[in-house]
Amino acid sequence: MRRALIVGGSNGIGLSIATLLAADESFDRIYIVDRSEIAKEFMNDKFVYEKFDLCNEDYSIFDKFIDIDTLMITAGFGSLAHFADINEQHIVDSFTVNSTAVIRIIHHFYQRLQAQTPFYCGVMGSIAGFISSPLFAVYGATKAALKIFIESVNVELEMTGATNRILNISPGSIKGTSFYNGANDLNATKDLAKDILSHLWAKDDLFIPQYDDIFKEVLSRYHDDFRKEGRHSYEYKMKSGRIKSK
Repeated sequence: MRRALIVGGSNGIGLSIATLLAADESFDRIYIVDRSEIAKEFMNDKFVYEKFDLCNEDYSIFDKFIDIDTLMITAGFGSLAHFADINEQHIVDSFTVNSTAVIRIIHHFYQRLQAQTPFYCGVMGSIAGFISSPLFAVYGATKAALKIFIESVNVELEMTGATNRILNISPGSIKGTSFYNGANDLNATKDLAKDILSHLWAKDDLFIPQYDDIFKEVLSRYHDDFRKEGRHSYEYKMKSGRIKSK
């Protein structure tokens, strides 16, 4: 039987992926590591919850998951705001949770990635890591760090003969999650979770949801004139009503 570890699996797309894996007969246990407990209505007999805050210094908790073949890291947070309105602790915590934590966790499982035995690893990045993202500057910077890390390590894996890869999942805004203080809606995230797992099992290294419909054009515009596209992004977010006033 197979086992998976989902860091950040108590909410959002992580919870949706955990739920799909629990429905898969080949998995008998889904470890979920998160600082938030799983709501009772989403609990499953296959879930094993471990409370952990990624801002902790000691990451030895991850050394005990020796029986997994699937690692998904979906934990992360961000806040739409002008940079002038963000406090310094938010900057520190953002990089700790969104960037450093991911790199540290993968380091704990890196021997598994280097091995010839199949090991599936996915990380929730963001399209904000590919383009300038005004009003999301700190969040985008944390995801840009992940993008370069994942691309670089995947080349190292390839050049040393390993067949395992890290999948960078880089969506835009996802409906049905608690990211913007919304409620978890597994029906809204189920299709995306299925697509993510499809790319994970294929050992792909990049998945940008809605690429053909939206982001191919966005990335092209950004490449042509990143300043103009940045201004367009700023205006779009200001009109969205999601910017918190100070």
